[in-house]
Amino acid sequence: MQNITINIEKKEFFNYENKIKPHTAIKDFFLKITKGQFCSIIGPSGCGKTTLLNLVAGLDRAYTGNISFGKNKAVYNFKKAYMFQTPRLLPWLNVQQNVEVVLNKDQKKNEISKEFLSVMGLEKFLDYYPNKLSGGMQRRVALARSFATQPQLLILDEPFTSLDEPVANLLREMLLKLWIKQPTTIIFVTHDINEAIYLSDKIVFLSKPPSKVLKEININTKRPRKIDD
Repeated sequence: MQNITINIEKKEFFNYENKIKPHTAIKDFFLKITKGQFCSIIGPSGCGKTTLLNLVAGLDRAYTGNISFGKNKAVYNFKKAYMFQTPRLLPWLNVQQNVEVVLNKDQKKNEISKEFLSVMGLEKFLDYYPNKLSGGMQRRVALARSFATQPQLLILDEPFTSLDEPVANLLREMLLKLWIKQPTTIIFVTHDINEAIYLSDKIVFLSKPPSKVLKEININTKRPRKIDD
């Protein structure tokens, strides 16, 4: 079984203009995530959660340590999808095109975009542009786009923040539906402990900066769960 191993000895940010002491965002951080596991990360504001995700995604490689998938495969060399706090849809593309923009030729030919948009309940909105969609619908498109690439790792940075609770609950259900349809390893950042318990196999609590793992808790409640379990 291939696990993701995150071993960050130190991640610093430098201010070269003012030459002040560098800010150490993460230090002595170690976490292992089992393949196919839904892992939620919780920590105080400013503790480096998004920084951690950017390191795992390979968007930032300026750190001391190692992030690997399995024994020998660097984290940068396997398929990942990253869903941010905002949907980040391209306004000049319609719903279907916003999903297809990340797909290869074979995936487009097999109409993978329609398949995942249908799971999201958006089959009647394929020709709509983002400005005609509600915030919740835009997030659904972003979720469909993330899964449509068939990633080995899906990274989500508070994807349901600022949404009304009924809409957020619907999207949580849809996320689990997609995950069951296409199992993959998920790293999910949230401030909501109930959301983490509802979604996760494991919850990881981080310290204030420099961030490290304080505690890992496995959630053994059987699915399907209720949001208030």
